[in-house]
Amino acid sequence: MATNKPGDADSKIKEVVALQRKIQREIDEANAKKQTGGKKSEGAVQAGSRKQPEPPFSEQHLQKPGIESELNPRPQFMAPDYKGSDKLHGMAALVTGGDSGIGRAVAVLYAREGADVAIAYLNEHGDAEETKRCVEKEGRRCLLISGDVRDAEFCKDAVRQTLDAFGKLDILVNNAAFQEHAATLEEITEEHFDMTIRTNLYGYFHMAKAALPHMQSGSSIINTGSETGIFGSKMLLDYSATKGAIHAFTKSLATNLVSRGIRVNAVAPGPVWTPLNPADQPAEKVKEFGGSTDMKRPAQPEEVSPAYVFLASPACAGYITGIVLPVMGGVTP
Repeated sequence: MATNKPGDADSKIKEVVALQRKIQREIDEANAKKQTGGKKSEGAVQAGSRKQPEPPFSEQHLQKPGIESELNPRPQFMAPDYKGSDKLHGMAALVTGGDSGIGRAVAVLYAREGADVAIAYLNEHGDAEETKRCVEKEGRRCLLISGDVRDAEFCKDAVRQTLDAFGKLDILVNNAAFQEHAATLEEITEEHFDMTIRTNLYGYFHMAKAALPHMQSGSSIINTGSETGIFGSKMLLDYSATKGAIHAFTKSLATNLVSRGIRVNAVAPGPVWTPLNPADQPAEKVKEFGGSTDMKRPAQPEEVSPAYVFLASPACAGYITGIVLPVMGGVTP
């Protein structure tokens, strides 16, 4: 039987070392070119049906709660290439924070899929009226309800108004939120913390509790989570905590309600071009908003809203409950 001689083994080892060093040199040279500007960095990824805005944006800072009509560029929410197919035919939905951003985009697609839509919002009346016009243009009814989701009585009243207007409630989208960046934990006052917790958690709790007695088998609840609830965010300590809690609330409520045929799911978006962040961060930060995603840009609301249609539709997601669906423009925060 042939055996390798010591010299042969040494030769093979030297070949391996030489090959490893060759690979190392190639990578070192590629890195050096990047550092010296040898290759221009790639731009934002455009993988959808139409080109979307990308950084750098103009520096801007909106006054809370943030008015969508003041954003530049205006968020894309109409999804003109999305064709409805009666996935929600004859249903009625209640969307909190539906005046603008993700909520507005969801309301439009729900209407395009055949649902009447009630929109709960704080006081952004101009934005809410525009959303209503868009919903009605899709041929469906739209009800506007102004109030504070932190208030349990308001949530009960919003459900009552929805039932009075449409005679039923099949879909609840908990989407209203408050966030405010803070550099340190010490900067977050109890008032600030309380606003975040009560809007983002109590609001979801109150609205779900008010809606459930009127929901039937085939109904669904969809909660808006966030990538911050998965990865955390050093500048959004309180907000991230609420989003993590929303994810857990979603899974727990899904298990609690599955025997009643009511599905509960969440969507966890990455950065989305809505009034929320420009009303939260300094103007210079907004300029590069969303640039750290794998796609190097934020999502537009119309790129997130189809996920809410999918999860609401019994034809699409009748066997899906208790999931947190990430829509993040990649796999990292």
